[in-house]
Parts: sequence; structure tokens; C-alpha cells
Amino acid sequence: MTEQFITIDGRKIGPNYRPYIIAELSANHNGDINRAFAIMAAAKEAGADAIKLQTYTHDTITMDCDSDEFQIKGGLWHGQSLYELYKGAHMPWEWHQPLFAKAKELDITIFSSPFDFTAVDLLEELEAPAYKIASFEIIDLPLIKRVAQTGKPMIISTGMANKAEIQDAITTARENGCEELVVLHCVSGYPAPAEQYNLRTIEDISQRFDVLSGLSDHTIDNATAVVSVAFGTCVIEKHVTLDRNGGGADDCFSLEPVELAQLCRDTRTAWQALGKVNYERTEAEQGNVKFRRSLYVVKDIAAGELFTAENVRCIRPGFGLAPKYYETVLGKFAKNAISRGTALHFDLIE
Repeated sequence: MTEQFITIDGRKIGPNYRPYIIAELSANHNGDINRAFAIMAAAKEAGADAIKLQTYTHDTITMDCDSDEFQIKGGLWHGQSLYELYKGAHMPWEWHQPLFAKAKELDITIFSSPFDFTAVDLLEELEAPAYKIASFEIIDLPLIKRVAQTGKPMIISTGMANKAEIQDAITTARENGCEELVVLHCVSGYPAPAEQYNLRTIEDISQRFDVLSGLSDHTIDNATAVVSVAFGTCVIEKHVTLDRNGGGADDCFSLEPVELAQLCRDTRTAWQALGKVNYERTEAEQGNVKFRRSLYVVKDIAAGELFTAENVRCIRPGFGLAPKYYETVLGKFAKNAISRGTALHFDLIE
């Protein structure tokens, strides 16, 4: 891999650092900026590294049209038009400055997913430290080009994209100045079934495309995200809310604050547990060596007496000869008288 880490807002991200946890605020503000502030504070308290917004309006992401193609049929948002969905879900642009100010107050990194050039312009004015390309936008190569030209770190989600589309996005990003890139494996289902996540893809993304890789997780608990750490995940993104039953567009598949805290804790533990290839005795094991089995005299033995299965056994503790010498010892003679309970050593054998 070309880059072993990237840096967002002073935080190094890569295989040698604990997973970078992004709390996706998305539409969970439910039209109330104070709710957005509260989610940000909860994310900070839970231990998340960053809060992420989505920067679009209903007019920049779609159009008001009654034709069948613009209607949502089935799934979580059935019965709405795209325009209605995004009108209710979007983050008002006048909120961005106070949200960025709140993040500074909380000392948590904040950035966003832009959905058109005007969104990039707004985020550049706010000095966003990084950008996220949403799964649905991975095929919007002009947008990726514009974001790459900012020179900021970029995170790209791959939901619905095939290998060729992922390669196109990566090539576009790199050819236009993006030197710090993470690609997130993603299943664009809301919620997404864990059994469809195919987490082995994370490691393949890293190797195939020579990038850092991570996970955008839309499952409803933390198991998938925690397991992903074993496959090299450097970044984990999860939707976050105050109340999963809050009624917002994304609430039902988002983590509540307690669950986010568990995610931060458990992914860090999982990363620490990976360690390195090691066959040496660990520090935690040092004190327990004495409790392994070894050879002990279990009956008094006279000088010159044979060692037999009746007077020598392999038992705990471990201060005698290793059990592998048991058959070697049997049939040999004792040099001296040996008391029951003596750890057997070669200097006691004729």
C-alpha cells in the first residue's frame, strides 16, 4: 500500500492507529438545530472522532416532479417523492456555520458529504478539513474531481458500485490532486442485513486498489463494525441519533448514544487485540508458567530404585521436567533417595 496513514484535523488514520469513528448526523436533526447540537454533544461524549453532515437541499439533489420515476416505492421511505424526502431531511445551509462553531466548542472534528459544486463551495468557506463522497455519488466523477481539487483528504463509500466504478472514482480522485484517500465498503440498504455485508471485501479493497479501507455500516447493531476491524478497517461510519424511535428519516437504523459509546470502546479493544504475529510468551502469561504440568515424584523413592508409573506422574505445578521426558525417565534409576512431592530433574536420575 502506498500510504500507511492519512491525517484529518491532526488525527492519523491507518492500520497502526485505532479505528476512526465517524458519527453520521444525516437527517436525524429532524428539523431542529438544537437536536443536531445535542447529537453532536452525545457523539463527543461517546468518544467519536468526527461528526459528519450531509450538505444538499431538495433543489440541489433532485427536482419537484410528479412523474413515476421520482416516486419512492417500497422500503423505509415508501410513498414519498424524492423531492419530499429531501425537503424534510436536508440540513439547512444556514445551519452549517453554527454547527461548525459548535464542533469547535466541543472539540470534535466536523466535515460533510457535499452533493454538488455549490455544497463544496460552502464547505470550503467553512474550512472543512475533509470530504466524504456518499455511495450514491460515487459515479458522479465531476463532483469527485471538484472535491479532489480542494487537496483535502477524501473518504469514498462504495455502496452499489462495481469494481470498475470504484476504480473510476479512485482514479479521478488521484488524478485531480487527492493524496489522502480512504475507501469504505458499504451496503446501501437502510437498514442493511449483516449477512449481506461480505466483510472480506474490506481487505480486498485495500489490496486491489492500494488504498486504506474502512466500513460504512448500516446494520442496526455494532457486531458487523467490530468484526470489520479484523479485516483492516481504519474508518467506521455509523448513523447516530438521540432516539431510534424519533420518527426521523434515518432514526430507525441509527445508533443511540450508549450504543455509539460501546462501538468506540469495542472497536478500540478489537484493534488492540489484533496486535502482531507472536508465538512468544506474553506478559500476562509469565506468572502462569508455574502452573503448567511437569514430572513429580508422587511416592518416596529409595536410592537405586526404578522410576515407574506408580512413583512418577505428570501433574501441576510446573517446576519439574517437561512432560515430554516422561517415557525417557521411566525405567531409569534414582541416584539418591527422593521424597514424595519432589520436582524431578535430570540430576536426580542415574
